[in-house]
Amino acid sequence: MSKQAVPEAAQGLADQAETLAESAEMLAAQAGQLAMETQAAGGGNEFWYLVTIFVLAVFVGFYVVWSVTPALHSPLMAVTNAVSSVIIVGALIATGPEEFTTSKVLGFFAVILASVNIFGGFIVTHRMLAMFKKKAK
Repeated sequence: MSKQAVPEAAQGLADQAETLAESAEMLAAQAGQLAMETQAAGGGNEFWYLVTIFVLAVFVGFYVVWSVTPALHSPLMAVTNAVSSVIIVGALIATGPEEFTTSKVLGFFAVILASVNIFGGFIVTHRMLAMFKKKAK
């Protein structure tokens, strides 16, 4: 390559890079516009998005719970109780508004189910810990 060819090649590459940058900027603007239109039209189908997350959570939870060794069951129950207490806080926030809505009803049921889970977890954990105590003769 000659000394004159290198600057010409560099200028050609610079022109191509500028063209690509303009194209990328135009595509980014179009993507932003499309995202705004989708959001304005209802945000897509959020129901199927949430159902997909729920189904994946069910599968992950199933495999996590069934692969726990018996020695780790009590600590797992303690963590489950902690998670349920967070659920109760969210459910109480959902039941807070004065008007009678679906979220209020679902929040009420969430409080009931999480309470049963917490107290049942404490009972099971207490029984499991009692199994490890030495029996009096």
